[in-house]
Amino acid sequence: MPRAPEARKKMYVLDTNVLIHDPNALLNFEEHDVIIPMTVLEELDSLKSGKQAVAADCRQAIRNIDKLLGDATPKEIEKGVPIVRGKKAEPLGKLLILMSTQHVNSHSLPEHLNDNKIINTLAALQNEHRARDIILVSKDINMRLKARGFGVEAQDYHNDQLLDDIDLLPKGYREFSNSFWDTIEKVETIQREGITEHILRREGELARLNINEFVIDQQGFVGKVSDLSETQIVIRDLHQHDLMNEEVWGLVPRDVYQALALNLLLDPDVHLVNLTGSAGSGKTILALAACIEMTVASKLYKRIIATRSTQGLDEDIGFLPGTEAEKMEPWLGAIVDNLEALHEDDENMTASVDYILSKVPLHFKSMNYIRGRSFQHSLIIIDESQNLTPHQIKTIITRAGNGSKVICLGNLAQIDTPYLSALSSGLTYMTERFKSFRHGAHIHLQGVPRSVLAEFAEANL
Repeated sequence: MPRAPEARKKMYVLDTNVLIHDPNALLNFEEHDVIIPMTVLEELDSLKSGKQAVAADCRQAIRNIDKLLGDATPKEIEKGVPIVRGKKAEPLGKLLILMSTQHVNSHSLPEHLNDNKIINTLAALQNEHRARDIILVSKDINMRLKARGFGVEAQDYHNDQLLDDIDLLPKGYREFSNSFWDTIEKVETIQREGITEHILRREGELARLNINEFVIDQQGFVGKVSDLSETQIVIRDLHQHDLMNEEVWGLVPRDVYQALALNLLLDPDVHLVNLTGSAGSGKTILALAACIEMTVASKLYKRIIATRSTQGLDEDIGFLPGTEAEKMEPWLGAIVDNLEALHEDDENMTASVDYILSKVPLHFKSMNYIRGRSFQHSLIIIDESQNLTPHQIKTIITRAGNGSKVICLGNLAQIDTPYLSALSSGLTYMTERFKSFRHGAHIHLQGVPRSVLAEFAEANL
């Protein structure tokens, strides 16, 4: 795109929550100027201490600001330091640190809140540069409302938002009414080593399919995309009867969607599985059953690492007594609950659960202690992953070492983090980014098999 002339270049003022959400946000405003208010630096400084995930993001943001400013003098910083995005890249835009100014006029917000200080500083900056567009970028809806009410343009940070509508997010399968084969004009079928594959032209509905997605119809056909090119698509024929009757650590799928999820969870060639769905759709119990099967029975993996993103976890874990595992136990009660559900028909359920916990190498880990680690030949379960930012998702997935598999569980309708929505969640970002990854897959589970009560509540409350 052609670059904007100097007079039309915008000035983006970043709020603290934007730099916590994405410490690399400074680099994402192309040729426009990026301004960091002094109040934001003070907030980053107050939040940088500790082992919380937020503190780590603050430290990363501070390092990025320091790297961009380099050896610039105070006068150069006041004028703006060119933002260099690579060793050979031409600098685009400038980075400025904006000092708070004293407001002698009555048209200013009370400065007992940091948000008000930033808005007042922006208003003064707007009066100084009337020919420039000055825009506040914040993840805080209320701060954006206050800024707009005060006459300052404000917007959300959308750089890592890949979709405009959550309904556009792939479900991991495509359903056809009646027979799937009624829509197909030409097919070449190959049988080898007990596997049946259909080679089709990639056109129409088939052009929208991604690798490891499924095709299901009302006649009972189930197929999985095993390979594709620009012109062709290969669908492996799966037998619905076998899928629906496959028992995994005593668990049998209740519907075809759970069967598809188990197929992906047990596939050693799929290294990343995202399971989304409403409360009670079976995300955790499916993942847990498959993980126990692959560590105890087939021994494909050495251990299970269970972690969870919970609002308040970062702050509260340090005050809970005991070891890391004991501190994590209240937050990972869902794992134990599902272990009990897997063995509820046993003669002594408590003894069975205790036996599993002693036999299965199941480790509860806090998000705080995953950074910097590398897990080899491990199954990594990330529960409540809808509460993670794209940056946090990247931090965790890059911990997966050789021979490991990551399983992300989440419900995009239950986001507890104030600065995230279904569209900006790291789970949404990852699902969209990995849809063409040969070793990744996603399934959106349907229904609420937990109970009749839970199903009615999900639909009517």
